[in-house]
Amino acid sequence: MEAERTDPSALRWLIGHELRAAREGAGHTQTAAARVLGCTHAKINYLEQGKNQQRPDEVGRLLRSYGTDPTDVERLASLASAADRGTWWAPFADVVPDWLRTFVGLEGLASAAFAYEPLLLHGLLQTRAYATALLADALRVPVIDVDRVVGLRLARQQRLHDASRPLHYEAVIEETILHRMVGGPAVMADQLDHLLTLSEQKNVSIRVMPLAVAVHDGLDGEFTLLDFDAARSIGYVEFQDGAVYVQDPDRIGGYRTAAARLRDAALPEDASLEVIRTRRATLGP
Repeated sequence: MEAERTDPSALRWLIGHELRAAREGAGHTQTAAARVLGCTHAKINYLEQGKNQQRPDEVGRLLRSYGTDPTDVERLASLASAADRGTWWAPFADVVPDWLRTFVGLEGLASAAFAYEPLLLHGLLQTRAYATALLADALRVPVIDVDRVVGLRLARQQRLHDASRPLHYEAVIEETILHRMVGGPAVMADQLDHLLTLSEQKNVSIRVMPLAVAVHDGLDGEFTLLDFDAARSIGYVEFQDGAVYVQDPDRIGGYRTAAARLRDAALPEDASLEVIRTRRATLGP
């Protein structure tokens, strides 16, 4: 059985996001929130940024003062009680850049994910050889760290195979990705076989965006949506040396609409797998 993907910093980040959203939704200031706990304005700011451990009783008091639904109060207080456990990716901490740490933690806590990728396969879909070929001459990863960065990527993928709580994962990939010869024919043949194997899992859905669809909602670039059982959804957009976390509900709604439109514009799952099989056949035995 896969070990639980706990991450205290990611949990604090999620809880802080929820506390800030609840306070702003109630029209309260941080100063007013500080009076509820009898603390400083700075402490409320740190709690909302996830810099300080949020105690379940303090979370409950703040949310009740905001008029939050009792079910949500209980949900977030319970989430806070789990924020003091170990970090699952600690063995790889030295090769995880600061801007990526929160995402790795959130990904481990998520119940579902949607990813759109225009140029390369998403990290959760990559084989060891494909990932290694991508990183072998990468500017962001020193050669000495490649094996460990690939190891982390493979460790992240285990959420797809967790028998007790698998990540429900959906990806839309561009057809051109299937033709990009990362690592050469043998590596790509193995990678495409891996996609076909993954697609047999009930929790994994892979759709191909055909070249015939010239204009669609993914042209602005890659993005990932993460959904959680006990917190609001988060959007994630990565760039060359950093990332943006999308938290505003309206913007999340926009990304969710884009995901639905990408899903509709892409080939159905069966047709997508046929495209992958056809491409795989051109690469030999």
